[in-house]
Amino acid sequence: MEPVPPHAAAFAVLQPLQEELTAMRRKERSLMAAFSLFEEVYTDTRRGEQQPFTLHRGEAAINGALVAAVDTCQEELLTAQPGGGRRADDLAQALERDMRLLARGTRQRTVYQHTVRHHRPTLAYISQITEAGAEVRTLAEVFERLIICDRKVAFIPVSDDRGTAALEVRHPAMVRFLARSFDRDWKRSIPVEDPDSALRPRVIVSDIQRTILQAVVSGETDESIARRLGMSRRSVAEHVRKVSEHLGSGSRAQLGYLLATSGFLPDGPGPEAAGGTL
Repeated sequence: MEPVPPHAAAFAVLQPLQEELTAMRRKERSLMAAFSLFEEVYTDTRRGEQQPFTLHRGEAAINGALVAAVDTCQEELLTAQPGGGRRADDLAQALERDMRLLARGTRQRTVYQHTVRHHRPTLAYISQITEAGAEVRTLAEVFERLIICDRKVAFIPVSDDRGTAALEVRHPAMVRFLARSFDRDWKRSIPVEDPDSALRPRVIVSDIQRTILQAVVSGETDESIARRLGMSRRSVAEHVRKVSEHLGSGSRAQLGYLLATSGFLPDGPGPEAAGGTL
């Protein structure tokens, strides 16, 4: 054994490692070049495909995308419109669009909340489109806005402020899920057979009352309930007042307790389930 300088020993040990690192770097560069080619091929292939999800921001962008989708709708248009009566300008735009759609034989089904049955402008719109062949029903429960064209593309709101942004959905599984959700609501909804009549069936009034009272049990305020159901705060307060008198409640908290424990709100549907109309 003879001592040697440390740098000589280091060279002997490190040289094979440096050669191995150099080979690995060459392999890394080669793989990166190959994946870069794959990325170009993938991008070129997907460029012609429609994206499964597209976010539209702003009312102009949302309306433009909706008009484009509805104007190419050939077989069926499904819409869920929560929030009670609609604005006059929205109804005017919808009427023009829907009449074109119905004229070319496209089936149209729309679900509103029960509260539209006493909103004259919306009833006038419903009367015109039903005469042209559309089907309209109403439901008591609160639901999200939804538009589905030919069960191929759907539009859903991104937030509670529906005019801010909307998501265009083209993923087949998601569109199928949304369409089936609509079909379930449709089966439970009540047809608007005579839009020109101001009379509301007893079951409609009972459904609205039950929905309001269920919200009271959940602790919602009159203002929150009115906003979700598309009705005035005064109307909600009047429903709550009548039930409070009926049950002998002296406070909101007591009313919620009595509703939850008295059997006044069974799970079953229909006017009898809510104890009749008040």
